[in-house]
Amino acid sequence: MQFIRKLPIPKDIKEMYPLTEKMKEVKEKRDSEIKAVFEGTSNKFLLIIGPCSADNFDSVLDYIARLRLVEDKVKDKIIIIPRIYTNKPRTTGKGYKGMLHQPDPNEKPDMLKGIISIRNVHAAALRDYSFSCADEMLYPENYRYLSDLLSYVAVGARSVENQQHRLTASGLEIPVGMKNPTSGDFNIMMNAIIAAQSKHTFLYRGWEVMTEGNKNAHAILRGYTDYTGRDASNYHYEDLLKLSELYGKMNLQNPSVIVDTNHANSGKKYLEQIRIANEVTHSCRANNDIKKLVKGLMIESYIEDGAQSIGEEHIYGKSITDPCLGWQKTEELIYEIAERL
Repeated sequence: MQFIRKLPIPKDIKEMYPLTEKMKEVKEKRDSEIKAVFEGTSNKFLLIIGPCSADNFDSVLDYIARLRLVEDKVKDKIIIIPRIYTNKPRTTGKGYKGMLHQPDPNEKPDMLKGIISIRNVHAAALRDYSFSCADEMLYPENYRYLSDLLSYVAVGARSVENQQHRLTASGLEIPVGMKNPTSGDFNIMMNAIIAAQSKHTFLYRGWEVMTEGNKNAHAILRGYTDYTGRDASNYHYEDLLKLSELYGKMNLQNPSVIVDTNHANSGKKYLEQIRIANEVTHSCRANNDIKKLVKGLMIESYIEDGAQSIGEEHIYGKSITDPCLGWQKTEELIYEIAERL
């Protein structure tokens, strides 16, 4: 293990790239509105939507500018939380690991540039478009670099069993979604939620820290891989009823779920996200318990349909990780969801 350089602590980075008072006010208001959905005092529906990975500053902000125009038309029913996912888990450890590692996917990793880049892209979304966004907590110790910018965090399927992720989630003041593991075991996901909603004392960034528990930690259903290696879905009516029953048996606060329309739920067939979104909203209309439980959807979408490989002739606004729904279909889907609510 070669130690390249000591990186600045989050406090130093925040002082170098501070928020304005206006940005702080916008985030505080959005945090309150989003928490109200999970706490059941708001009937609005959440759409956590955006590229699989935030790979390019200009195209990500272009996409978010488009979302701003759409949210202004559906804001009576929907709260849009853009996905700016800046660090990506890789099943084998190979491949593009996100803007945190490589601000430019065609250049070698540079973690210092990466930390500055991810702060800048999240800050631009908040400053220029009044969006506080979502990111994935791949590295629990890095959350503090963005803690004043984020309004939602997801813990991935490969991280949800990890003790440090669970305990760190218990100390966040924003909603944290705990995905079901790749095995699909609901009990593992529910145990993660219990841990995240509980008080803890543990080691974090070289400090002994104490947390009060995160009452807005909740489930994310993303499908799973069965024993034969095939993708299997868990967004159906029966799956949502099963989860509602599990919540009913446990002493957990604010029972909630976000349904991930891509990943194993769609078999990474990005066009299936449209059908899945429609099925989930239909289940909400058919059963009041499901309607109370389902707080929103997670959708992978970008400017262009599909995905491309790094090194190909680059297409602006096309994913370089998982395939995404293109903008035209995304806009139509958001309006369709609003009509169904």
